[in-house]
Amino acid sequence: TNPAVVAYDPAFAFEVGHIVKDGLRRMYGENSENIYYYLTVYNEPYVQPTEPENLDIDGLLKGIYQYSPSKGEAKHRAQILASGVSLNWALKAQQLLEEDWGVSASVWSVTSWNELRRDGLETNKHNLLHPRDQKKAYIATKLEGAQGPVVAVSDFMRGVQDQILPWVEQPFLSLGTDGFGLSDTRGALRRHFTVDAQSIAIAVLSQLAHIGDIHTSLVEDAINTYQFFDI
Repeated sequence: TNPAVVAYDPAFAFEVGHIVKDGLRRMYGENSENIYYYLTVYNEPYVQPTEPENLDIDGLLKGIYQYSPSKGEAKHRAQILASGVSLNWALKAQQLLEEDWGVSASVWSVTSWNELRRDGLETNKHNLLHPRDQKKAYIATKLEGAQGPVVAVSDFMRGVQDQILPWVEQPFLSLGTDGFGLSDTRGALRRHFTVDAQSIAIAVLSQLAHIGDIHTSLVEDAINTYQFFDI
């Protein structure tokens, strides 16, 4: 909520590198701004991938870029938006959806939900005052033409992801860690809060069923297949 804070939730080291470099430029370079950066990093042990070729650095810095396009040409499509450590579970969900249910999902790394919302608010203000020069929010342009529903997930409360809802044109569902904290293993906690890979896959199927793209029985099959309630 502090307008001076530029908050990021990066997933990988190469993202951190680009964000820190840009932060140094904005805070200490020519025409420096009165801002400071807040980066969430995790003590979750996971492999750090190399930087992808042709990385969308502009999208990374503005808040979103497509990290892993859909792998197949399945009839059923979806978009998974994830930030921070949740990107790992989104990539696993992408694999589960493709292999188990014939759903092709693209995975987007959301490095900053906050920056996407700020852009959306600025776009709204511009459109309000310039009725003959209407613009689209950055998140809307990135998802333009993206097929299927959107599932947005992070290790934060759902309100963080819900910030971008006004500018997402596709059916939208957020997953987050709302509720009381618990003492348990990380895997059990993420299943409890429905932010693990299986939960994301079920959420995608649920959204596809909601729009009439698949039958509800497939959602029930997924819940049983992944033994969802047997944490």
